[in-house]
Amino acid sequence: MTALSRISANSNTEHGPETATGRARTRAPRPGAIAAWLLGVAALVVAMVVVGGITRLTESGLSITEWKPVTGAIPPLGRADWQAEFELYQRTGEYRTVTGPAGMDLAAFKFIYLWEWSHRLLGRLIGLVFAVPLALFWLRGAIPEGYKPRLLALLALGGLQGAFGWFMVRSGLSVEMTDVSHFWLSIHLLTALVTLAGLVWTALDLRRLASTGDNAPARLTGPAVAVGAVLVVQLVLGAWVAGLNAGLASDSWPLMQGRVVPEVDWSRGAFFAATHDPFFIHFLHRWWAWIAAAALIVLARRAKPLNPAVARTIHVAVGTQILLGIATVLTGVSLWIAVAHQLVGALLVASFAWGAHVIGRRDQAIPLATRPVTGPARAAANP
Repeated sequence: MTALSRISANSNTEHGPETATGRARTRAPRPGAIAAWLLGVAALVVAMVVVGGITRLTESGLSITEWKPVTGAIPPLGRADWQAEFELYQRTGEYRTVTGPAGMDLAAFKFIYLWEWSHRLLGRLIGLVFAVPLALFWLRGAIPEGYKPRLLALLALGGLQGAFGWFMVRSGLSVEMTDVSHFWLSIHLLTALVTLAGLVWTALDLRRLASTGDNAPARLTGPAVAVGAVLVVQLVLGAWVAGLNAGLASDSWPLMQGRVVPEVDWSRGAFFAATHDPFFIHFLHRWWAWIAAAALIVLARRAKPLNPAVARTIHVAVGTQILLGIATVLTGVSLWIAVAHQLVGALLVASFAWGAHVIGRRDQAIPLATRPVTGPARAAANP
């Protein structure tokens, strides 16, 4: 063999396997990296909920009257553009009935417009932060087996969130309306919170896969479903309180108007009162909170033997949320206290997802050495 041949052979021996290994490493599943990415997206969804809360509390949601998914990312750049947007807003019932008679000028309109624009821009950013890395992970073969449908479902939920947001805005644009539909508001908010819970749950499954190699997803147990249902009722009531401005129905606690049960208009029936009367909805949200708190504490107690950290997190989130809810009432819906209330509500949903995930792995939390040996393993151990 010539010297040149030996050099070529050595080069192939040294670099060939390394290159193949590098290609294998590039295409190997990366559950840890995907979990970190999903938790980052979850943090952005929490920020989205906060900005959405500010948008609602400042009555900014109807300031942008058109749906422009791409060009809408650019705000008005000159006075003529601002004036054109203001004129579109002046056609709404909200302006004609509420903000116009109150003396809203162009400067005040810019304030509410920029909050709504920021809310929509953050939604676009979340879409990009999810879709682009998802495509890259997919093309590189980095998504573990069984997770592609889940990730596509989360992407679809994000798309629905944007669509529901527009349906919500459109519901308030007629001259007869002075606000968005509180039903669409609750759908919009719940979709965001379900997406948040799904992101956290999937990230936890992937973190376990990365640390233990166990690719079996956590189960959604009966107790978790029950607690989740109680929590959903409270979240819907909270959205209706926001949509109907029912937080202003009382500035005292625990009584409303000096009574336990406020005066309610029952003339159109109990169902209408429970879905439209701001005083009764405020009352329901105020007292259902204790049922939700009890349910979450039960969940925390079930999770504590398996993961004390999640139990502490749920307890802190529940206590903080109740205190902020009371403070929101007593301050007459102070902007930043109400925003903090909504922030902790989103964090409470994330902590619920964590706790439900923990108890969904109860059987898998038993140390391997103490598990009963069954099936082929038992037969092998006892020939």
